[in-house]
Amino acid sequence: MKISVVILNWNTCALIQQFLPIVVKNSEGPDVQVVVADNGSTDHSVAWIKANHPEVRVIELGQNLGFAGGYNKALSLINSDLSVLLNSDAAPAPIGCLP
Repeated sequence: MKISVVILNWNTCALIQQFLPIVVKNSEGPDVQVVVADNGSTDHSVAWIKANHPEVRVIELGQNLGFAGGYNKALSLINSDLSVLLNSDAAPAPIGCLP
């Protein structure tokens, strides 16, 4: 089963820098991909992701499609059995920490 962890980004470079490394670390697995869908950011978040996390797929939407529009467009471009939508200011706990 292929799983995609999808984060919608719009000018949240500081949050991406803080939380994306945790998402990547806690989303390791052979059939798991982390995807950042960028809603036309004008900060340096896309460049930072590409430079610091080349394992993360970046989908550049080119414009701000809004919350629902951005996620819907990104999901239409991802081929997964399951997609997890995650805010840029959130990080999943390690699997072993779940009750």
